[in-house]
Formats: sequence, C-alpha cells, structure tokens
Amino acid sequence: MTGTQAEKDTLHRYLRRTRGDLVGKLDGLDDYDVRRPLVPTGTNLLGLVKHVASVQLDYLGVTFGRPSPRDPLPWFADDAPPEADMYAAQDETRADVLAFWEHSCEHADATIAALPLDAPGRVPWWGPDDADVTLHGVLVHVLTEVARHAGHADVLRETIDGAAGMRPGDANLPERPVDAWAAHRDHLEQIARTTSGSG
Repeated sequence: MTGTQAEKDTLHRYLRRTRGDLVGKLDGLDDYDVRRPLVPTGTNLLGLVKHVASVQLDYLGVTFGRPSPRDPLPWFADDAPPEADMYAAQDETRADVLAFWEHSCEHADATIAALPLDAPGRVPWWGPDDADVTLHGVLVHVLTEVARHAGHADVLRETIDGAAGMRPGDANLPERPVDAWAAHRDHLEQIARTTSGSG
C-alpha cells in the first residue's frame, strides 16, 4: 500500500467513524426530539444530519464532476425557505432524511474510492482564488465539517436526555454516576463565579 493510499484510507476511516457519531445521536429519540430546535438559531438533530448529507453531496460529488441523481437539492434553490437544509420540512419524514443520508454517504464513498488524493476538483462557491482543490483538501474539509456538527449533536443530545459521549460502548467519557457529574458541574460553576468576580 502506498503512502498516499494509506493516507486516503485513514481520512476515509475517520470520516466514516465521525458520520456514525453524528447519525447515532438520533438513536432512541422520538420524532419530536430529533426535530425540535434547541438553540436560538434553530439547530436540531435531524437538521444536522440533513445538512451534513447535503454538504457531502456537494463537496464529494459536484466538486469532482460527479453530481448525485438527487442534484440539484431543492433546499439550495434561490426560492427555498431560509436555512432549509438545516431542518426536516413538514412533508419530510425521519425515514426520508435517513434515506437521503445513506444515499449521500454511498455517493461520497464512491467518489473517494474512484479518485486519487491528488484528483483535481472545483468548489465554485469558494470564489476564484480558492475554487481549485484536490480530493485530499476536500476530504480534510468535509471531515472537519462533519466533526464540527457531530460536536453540535453531542451537546444537543445531552440537553435532551442527558446522553453524552461518542457512542454506546465507546463513550469517551469517564463513567460516573449522575450525582458525580452534577458535583463536577457545580465545581466548575463555582470556579467560573469566583474567577469572574460574580460569586
């Protein structure tokens, strides 16, 4: 295996793992909890999944002249409602979004498998100075974006039902009882108040 192939395999492995972290945040929640906005900007779990799926199709499809059969995406149309890629519309079911997610992952994976890391692409929405890219650069960009949104999903899920960590069996957090976490949070709150002069 060449170094370039090994590097591509590593990036792809982390991308697949991080995707799993994100979509796994829907597990065990009802339709209300996956859709409800939890911050002032309306961010919600199902919307994050829809958004990341859309991002993958653009960056690991359109950028390399490999559009998906689902392109163009209606929520990116000029007349689409604001932020339409960040939530499931009333006529979109959870199953619809998850099917779109699976399609996006399969299409992105096919692009990654088909092209070398130095394959050229073009991201026109980045502007003329930055539009010319390689698969390597786009893979890093997409992995960073998916990880960022997986982190958003971590926080959203914890606010819904207290579930925290990466995934069942690999929480990436120390195992502590609820009262120990509460004591830890209270300790941090006290530090914040003391150091800011408000406590």
